[in-house]
Amino acid sequence: MNGKRMYPWRAIDQDGKILDVLVQAKRDKKAALKPMGKLLKRSGLVPRTIVTDKLRSYAAAFQDLGLTARHR
Repeated sequence: MNGKRMYPWRAIDQDGKILDVLVQAKRDKKAALKPMGKLLKRSGLVPRTIVTDKLRSYAAAFQDLGLTARHR
């Protein structure tokens, strides 16, 4: 976008419904905490399994949020 590399963050539930979409310039722990924290607060539920591309920043964000969900 405008000559900058951007990364999409999408949250999708088990039924395929898109919960949230966010586009950010970074893929670090701070960037991962923003959408995950927002979704956890909004839903009030703790996920049992989270499917990602296994980027290391996700694991760091999970620890900060205290999530024990299975990471696939």
